[in-house]
Amino acid sequence: MSHAPATRAERLLFGDHPVQQMRARMSLMALAIYLAFAVVQHTEVLMGLIDPDASRRLTTFNLAGGLMFYIIARSRFMVERVRSITLTICQQLWAQVAIATSYAITGPARGAVLLIMLLVMMYSVFVLRPRLTMMLTASAVTMVVLVMGWKTWTDPVHYPINVELAHLTLLLVVLGGSAAMSVQIARLRSRLQDQLTRNQILATRDELTGLLNRRAVLDQLKQRPVGGSRQGDSMAIALVDLDHFKRTNDTLGHAAGDEVLRRFAHAAGAEIREDDLLARWGGEEFLIALPGTHPETLEATLMRIRDRLNGDAMADIAPTLRVTFSAGVSDCDDLADFESAIARADAALYDAKHYGRDRICRATPIASDEDADDRETADAATQTATVIPLHPKRAQVADTP
Repeated sequence: MSHAPATRAERLLFGDHPVQQMRARMSLMALAIYLAFAVVQHTEVLMGLIDPDASRRLTTFNLAGGLMFYIIARSRFMVERVRSITLTICQQLWAQVAIATSYAITGPARGAVLLIMLLVMMYSVFVLRPRLTMMLTASAVTMVVLVMGWKTWTDPVHYPINVELAHLTLLLVVLGGSAAMSVQIARLRSRLQDQLTRNQILATRDELTGLLNRRAVLDQLKQRPVGGSRQGDSMAIALVDLDHFKRTNDTLGHAAGDEVLRRFAHAAGAEIREDDLLARWGGEEFLIALPGTHPETLEATLMRIRDRLNGDAMADIAPTLRVTFSAGVSDCDDLADFESAIARADAALYDAKHYGRDRICRATPIASDEDADDRETADAATQTATVIPLHPKRAQVADTP
């Protein structure tokens, strides 16, 4: 699902980087809560429930912290230098100190302050791992218990021990439930992440061979330059078709055919480099793309794949099984030429089958750029420059007539 572009005001408040925007939104929300808390606290000052000087000090502490964390979250400079988890833990500890201090100065209405602790801890449930949430829960309980003990010792009239024990029991129940919920949410989040990962694999990978599928390889080509640091700016493309694959399926069964596809994928994957592309194009057809290389390099790669297939005994599938392939090779100058290059490789693959299979044909576009109206037709048309048998002893190299 696409999101509407951020408005100028949103970019001003939250920035342009996704992580920066998320942090800034959450920090600004926290700052708004601090402001609301300051209003409520000032109301209690007017009611005579809180000492004005203590209230001003706490409000200054709260708003200064909220503003500081918003500035850090909004800063693009800090995005790459402060991890989200670190920022969240610091915000949590700051809020816990503020709430514990508020409990110490609020007086008769202090029980309501404990509910704010729940709000703070619920935020961590959706951001932090359960272990960190448990540690923060323990720190929150420890701070409140220390304040309760201190006030009970120094001001037993306003902080009677029975009331403090009741408040502590409420706090333990509330935060204990929050901690238990964090564990469940973490498990759900983990399962959701696993499912999203699986869906991503299913959407981009061929389930049988594990190779990229057609859509995924097209997406990857759009996201990177054709050239790179290798030779020139061209890319060599090959469409490879396993010879007589239908016969293998019909005579040996689909399980044997599936194993042949997997073994070809393994052999091809072993011969390409990390930034090369290998995809199952459809059925028994595969695409190999080598960015920054020329057709001759790709043809050498195909020969090595042939050697691997010959060296990979197929006797466990069928004693007499021998796997060969035909390939059409073309070059591609840029992404705009990709579809045309695929068409040229496909036409060359057809020629490879026409010349007897088990061979490579290289295609070149017909030079016909003078008439712009005929450019598309000219690019799609091909002439086979060379036909390279993969077993020279059984067939001779042929040139296109």
